[in-house]
Amino acid sequence: MIKNIIKNRKIIYGMAISDFRKRFVGSAFGIIWMFIQPLATVLVYTLIFQVGFRATPPIPNVPYVVWLIAGIVPWFYFQDAIVQNTNCMIEYNFLVKKVVFDVRLLPIVKLLSAFFAHLFFLLIMFILLIIFGIRIRVSWFLVFYYTFMISILVLGISYITSSINVFFRDMGQLIGILLQFGIWMCPIMYDENLFAGKNSIIIKILQLNPIYYIVKGYRNALIGEEITINWTVETLYYIVFSVVILLVGYKIFESIKDEFADVI
Repeated sequence: MIKNIIKNRKIIYGMAISDFRKRFVGSAFGIIWMFIQPLATVLVYTLIFQVGFRATPPIPNVPYVVWLIAGIVPWFYFQDAIVQNTNCMIEYNFLVKKVVFDVRLLPIVKLLSAFFAHLFFLLIMFILLIIFGIRIRVSWFLVFYYTFMISILVLGISYITSSINVFFRDMGQLIGILLQFGIWMCPIMYDENLFAGKNSIIIKILQLNPIYYIVKGYRNALIGEEITINWTVETLYYIVFSVVILLVGYKIFESIKDEFADVI
């Protein structure tokens, strides 16, 4: 797979740029729409938790909205990449039907397209952090490490969902529902320490979610006290989990990809 990516890197990059631009063709406001829904989501959660529930900021001297943004930006990338990738075989059915085209490239193209959008979000996030008085530090570059790590997981899941969606077209709706539940299975809007003490078992359950590692990593790098990658059991768990998902997903995709053209 890695050799395939290196060999076709120019094709992947070109298609990803084209895919990214295509998402906003015919739209009056263009790329602005990409930020409206996420910003509205941040505003709603801030109003609910900070204004409504008067939640105490989990980190002293760091506003709740900053804490929220640091954790929800990687989730936006994860969600966008999964949603876009699930339907990629149907969207690019004209390429799937071509024998000469390697359909294994499509999930990578969609992932890279989502990454371009993520770069814009990172830029806006850095600007907002500075506006809210968070000092710039070297550890901010660690977000690219965590972005790479989440990309491995996303690619593995995408190989699974995109291949299944060819035969089971309701996969897109199912993924949407799972993502709605999934965001609450991460400590993004709320502080995990709410479950400390007698409910500590809940924290253990939350830690089984691989996105927990990414969200925690983003926050530590951007606004936390840790400025290096914490090589703990959580890191090893995430690496093993992501690699297994990638290998299984690629194997599933490889085993049934020859039937895509007949079904589509």
